[in-house]
Amino acid sequence: MGVLQTFERRLGGLVEGAFARVFKGEVQPAEIASALQRESDDRKEVVARGRVLAPNAYVVELGDRDYRRLAEWAEPLGEELGAMVKEHAAENGYSFVGPVEVGFEHRSDIGTGVFRIRSGMAATDAAAPAPAAQAARNPAPAPAGSFPLRPRLILTVGDEESAYFLTHAVTVIGRASECDIRIEDSGVSRKHAEIRYSDGRVGVVDLGSTNGLTVNGKPAERVELKDGDRIDIGHSTLIFRRDEG
Repeated sequence: MGVLQTFERRLGGLVEGAFARVFKGEVQPAEIASALQRESDDRKEVVARGRVLAPNAYVVELGDRDYRRLAEWAEPLGEELGAMVKEHAAENGYSFVGPVEVGFEHRSDIGTGVFRIRSGMAATDAAAPAPAAQAARNPAPAPAGSFPLRPRLILTVGDEESAYFLTHAVTVIGRASECDIRIEDSGVSRKHAEIRYSDGRVGVVDLGSTNGLTVNGKPAERVELKDGDRIDIGHSTLIFRRDEG
């Protein structure tokens, strides 16, 4: 039995047909489930050692009528949708940086029968979307992108790319085995640079390395990073990525 069929069977037995009455002619739970599966597939990323990470923080945006009709069932439906995402991930070999959360949000610019999904990778120490129960109690819309997506560095070696998610205040880059991001490059010092992450800002700091570093082609000792910035260290290149929700 497929993941969607399992989800629908569990949902059908949850409240004895209550969901069918609530959603008749409106947004259907199975449609949301399918959209969440597609979102996890589309937004997955291959990181070090072939590990595949999928988003773990999801928000389903609904218009006035659909949101009002859903509110009573937001908590159990969010839990079932989260379980479905985890089953889909297990089936495809995906993993997560934190717990899977599916929440709902009211958006007045969306029509009846229509919904949008937004997602991100939120580690345990980062704010996730409002849990379904909280969303049901607070129908006021939140601004788009109201939960942070985890910033990351993309290291390119030959034809291979590895993504390193910045989950700590300080990430050390260098050739030494104890570095958080280890680069086997003769032009890289044992402890070459640090990535510092604080109050939503990310910067790179040279640690007095032999060959220094450049950001977007310019020599730098300490620079705040923006999405798409290129950091050259030795013969290696890192691209800083930060999605906006």
